Amino acid sequence: MERTLLGGKFRLALTYAATAHNSQVKKGTEIPYVAHLLAVCALVLEHGGDEDEAIAGLLHDTLEDHPETVTREDLHKHFGAKVVRIVEGCTDTPPDYRGGVKPAWRKRKEHYLHHLRREGSHSARVSLADKLCNARSILADYRRVGDELWSRFNAGKEDQLWYYRELLGAFREIGAPARMLEEFSEVVSELDRLTRAV
Repeated sequence: MERTLLGGKFRLALTYAATAHNSQVKKGTEIPYVAHLLAVCALVLEHGGDEDEAIAGLLHDTLEDHPETVTREDLHKHFGAKVVRIVEGCTDTPPDYRGGVKPAWRKRKEHYLHHLRREGSHSARVSLADKLCNARSILADYRRVGDELWSRFNAGKEDQLWYYRELLGAFREIGAPARMLEEFSEVVSELDRLTRAV
């Protein structure tokens, strides 16, 4: 008998994520944002994640990017407490954020790093998959367009590099999945090397 690895809840999450992020593209590109969500989900599954973690990979940006239409209560109703906890662990906006101007970039990232080090073990696989996916894109785009890349972001080159170095340290501290962490370390090191060479 054929085994079902991913069920109806996962299929619902695919539709939910595609609908929530339908109008978004990846920064500085015309690539639909759902490509990032699918890539994160794939990394989670490739590195031993279960269905709830895969779902959280698809939904990890919903509270941060669409707080006016997506609520914790809604996620809990459709996907359960574990998914909500992981999504919250991947979110760098405050719990009471409901849209509008976000807190300052550096403050949000420092808070995220603190939260990751303190409570991030439950969301480590999904969070690392997200950051690895982002770092891969940054490295590939930096090779293509150079320092022009940094204008896409809310923080410049030095802040971005600081953040990825700090993330690497935090993921090591909390015991994130080893194979994914090894690749993340390689990507961050290569990005460091390339940006210092110019």
